[in-house]
Amino acid sequence: MRPSAPFPPGPLRSGPSRPGYLRVVRASAWYDLVVTAGFATPWTYALVHRGLSALGNALGLGALPPLDPIQTLYANLMGSVVVVWALLRIVGPLPVHGLLDGVARVLFAMWQAYALAHGAFRVLWLFFVVEAAFGVVQLVPWWRSRLTGPADDAAGPRGRPRLGASS
Repeated sequence: MRPSAPFPPGPLRSGPSRPGYLRVVRASAWYDLVVTAGFATPWTYALVHRGLSALGNALGLGALPPLDPIQTLYANLMGSVVVVWALLRIVGPLPVHGLLDGVARVLFAMWQAYALAHGAFRVLWLFFVVEAAFGVVQLVPWWRSRLTGPADDAAGPRGRPRLGASS
């Protein structure tokens, strides 16, 4: 018996169909796994915290604030969730994972930009650039597929003609 699809037929079932798209989804997952695994436990986060502070000081970008239990808790929550999300995209990437990851990256980038605008640790710029880049690379194909649709389907959403489709 085949398990039911996670989404009903419709806009989330179709999307970017190029094989390269799933490679991008998987690459973004590997990046997430490598970058956030250290945030997943209090012990590894303490090491990451020291390393990022040392990097910031070496680059003249400042250091993180001293460790405290609440900062560690939020770092561990974020690290745990992102590690699990990364593993899902590594083991079984689907186009919809790229859409959802792209949306999450837009949100992460917005909150990183907000923090940077309010004087946050400037090493955050490095993470912001990667978040924004992966967000764009994963969302633009969805945007394009909504505009053009499959080559053999001239009807767009709700029966409206797709851009470039002849009547």
